[in-house]
Amino acid sequence: MGDAGDFLESTPEEETFVQLKLALAFYLRELRVAHGWTQSQVARRLRSSQSRVAKMEAADSSVSLDLLVRSLLALGASRADVGRVIARAGSNLCRVKESP
Repeated sequence: MGDAGDFLESTPEEETFVQLKLALAFYLRELRVAHGWTQSQVARRLRSSQSRVAKMEAADSSVSLDLLVRSLLALGASRADVGRVIARAGSNLCRVKESP
């Protein structure tokens, strides 16, 4: 038995990329909910569409890391906030890889 990375035969770099993207997408949703905003309200703030925000929150393959980071910053997240999310995602991945 292995994890999804083993099943998909992804490289450690690909797994890290996916974990970073998921962490940023989760933080976008967390930020939206904390402010009491709907996806449509966030979309208007970003000059985008509700469906695009939904894709961002789901870490859809069409969503880039760049778009997630720019959107978080536009919604009021600081560089330090984004950095903490990235660091936390990286440390969680390291712990999983180091487990016996």
